[in-house]
Amino acid sequence: MRQIVLDTETTGLETSQGHRIIEIGCVELIDRRVTENHWHHYINPEREIDAGAYDVHGISNEFLQDKPLFEDIADEFLDYIKGAELVIHNAAFDVGFLNYELSLLDGDSKTVEAHSSILDTLKMARQKHPGQKNNLDALCNRYEIDNSHRSVHGALLDARILADVYLIMTGGQTSLGLEQAEAEVNLGDGLINVAGVSSGPLPVWSGSESSERAHEDYLSFLREVSDEPVWQ
Repeated sequence: MRQIVLDTETTGLETSQGHRIIEIGCVELIDRRVTENHWHHYINPEREIDAGAYDVHGISNEFLQDKPLFEDIADEFLDYIKGAELVIHNAAFDVGFLNYELSLLDGDSKTVEAHSSILDTLKMARQKHPGQKNNLDALCNRYEIDNSHRSVHGALLDARILADVYLIMTGGQTSLGLEQAEAEVNLGDGLINVAGVSSGPLPVWSGSESSERAHEDYLSFLREVSDEPVWQ
């Protein structure tokens, strides 16, 4: 399973006002493991950055002057995300900007959704934690993820933090020292080295109808021989 955790930075908040993308950061997950195959570009937006946006990400107009245009990196970006599930916090914002950029290109109109499926972690967080703050900083505090190095927003940094948040929020394991090749298991008096410990999803098997009936029969038997069965 290939997933791409994605974040963008922009010149402002509204594409209707002609605002553009200035940074895209992507972190790859393969079977719920972060890989080294990340994708990151700064982009020359060919317009001024709003003062409010600059306060958020700290990226200046001068810094972007020699960076590629979106049209220069569009095909590379689409090839990178093709067939993957995109994991995005507040996906409507980022996907809206990406589709706006794609609509400005010459040739056939393209959309992100034509290349990838979308998973919105903001919607997921609101379902899990209704009535609470669910921005990235709040989720880091809730899941005890260290983001002290995040003084300003940055697309690649935020994508990496979101990867940790997403994996923990969906029951995965990150940064606990078990993703790598070796771990030790304590069995009584001895220790065994276990290689290749995986933090991937656990398989789930459903019982057959006959096994379910057998299970119910056994519970009935236990209810007959116990005054206060804890399994009821």
